[in-house]
Amino acid sequence: MDATPSTGPTAPPIALDSVVKTFGEVRALDSVSFAVHSGETFGLIGPNGSGKTTLIRLLLGLGRPTSGSVRVLGRAMPNRAVAAQIGYMTQSSALYGELSVRENLAFFGTLYGLSGKRLRERIAQTLRLVELSERAGSAVATLSGGMRQRVSLAAALIHQPRLLFLDEPTVGIDPELRLAFWDYFARLNTEGVTIVVSTHHLDEAARCHRLALLRFGRLLAVDSPAGLRRESGEDDFDRAFLYFAQRPPAPTPAGGAV
Repeated sequence: MDATPSTGPTAPPIALDSVVKTFGEVRALDSVSFAVHSGETFGLIGPNGSGKTTLIRLLLGLGRPTSGSVRVLGRAMPNRAVAAQIGYMTQSSALYGELSVRENLAFFGTLYGLSGKRLRERIAQTLRLVELSERAGSAVATLSGGMRQRVSLAAALIHQPRLLFLDEPTVGIDPELRLAFWDYFARLNTEGVTIVVSTHHLDEAARCHRLALLRFGRLLAVDSPAGLRRESGEDDFDRAFLYFAQRPPAPTPAGGAV
């Protein structure tokens, strides 16, 4: 299991070392260490309250760890240049309901520095991706929940980010489109895009290259789905997760590597 952060020109796009995050008496993250490799889809798996969203917010620079270190695209804290290389699809919609689908994408594209012909091309491309070309002129407020999820994904992809964060991206969409999303995520990986995704769907977890299993802010394990099944002795991924959730936590080694 390789989860040790590194530095230098070949450093991974994401590296956490002994990260602790507290909110008063609540320890939301407890000595979490792992690295995410370039061009992989890395899953964050765990029940509500396990620390997934807190972790994503730290990686986005929307908070600072209480202790430990977080590095994203080579920097301890994302600056404007790094932020332009990151896409983020939130769990709750960040769209403007009174604006049309096209206007929302134009707004987010402009924020990332797109304009003119390039902006128009990216809007058309992302609309085709999420199968909403025919609803481009519709106000977002008139769309179903699943359609709004599609627009949110398009907004996160409009500027072709190197690093993509997806917080429960397939909530409320039909199974066919859910599979289409994951096929597209795999295609993004082949183009060098690194994806961090949180999900409650264990069938989706099985499609990630590697997974971090979280519970009560602690990192239970980091490995490929096959590796987690092998270590747990369980073929069924639900049972494999329960194996790691129920075993006593191992002490954190010196240096914080898990």
